Amino acid sequence: MLAEDPEPSVRSSVIEHGRHAPDPVRRVLLTDFDPNIRKAAASAYSPPADLLPLLLADPQTRAIAVQYVDPSPELAADPDSGVREPVATHPDLSAELRDLLAGDPDNVVRNAIGARPDTPPSLRDSIVATLATDDPVTHWFLSFRRNAPTCPPPAPAPPKLTREQAEDLLARAGL
Repeated sequence: MLAEDPEPSVRSSVIEHGRHAPDPVRRVLLTDFDPNIRKAAASAYSPPADLLPLLLADPQTRAIAVQYVDPSPELAADPDSGVREPVATHPDLSAELRDLLAGDPDNVVRNAIGARPDTPPSLRDSIVATLATDDPVTHWFLSFRRNAPTCPPPAPAPPKLTREQAEDLLARAGL
């Protein structure tokens, strides 16, 4: 009943709190008349195979549904870079489509190809050369995906001080 409630916020709450909703509830939400509900449902649930053609035909859910189908030349040539980017990250992407997407006009799509472990180093280097930007935030964003992010090592624990040593340090600091 809640998945068919006329209020979108109720249906949205079903998605948010019903991650393990039964199949009939998921189907109702994946085919909802509200595009925002369909998009949220497609993000939250693995769709049944019979709904994939419908989700791929829907501009709101197409980019999300790509992860559930085999990459195709049609998807790799989609006019929406938001669809081509998940094609570029798809684990079953063929070398032919990988090489095609390496020349994509969108930086994020090319970067996704550059970040793939199966991208040959020479191709990765040529892709990275095309990603130059003057914006440091964009540069960081693009390089973050290709490089294994590392955190700085934790600072060493301060030495244990006796009460006398601590008082001496505080006195020297004027505290």
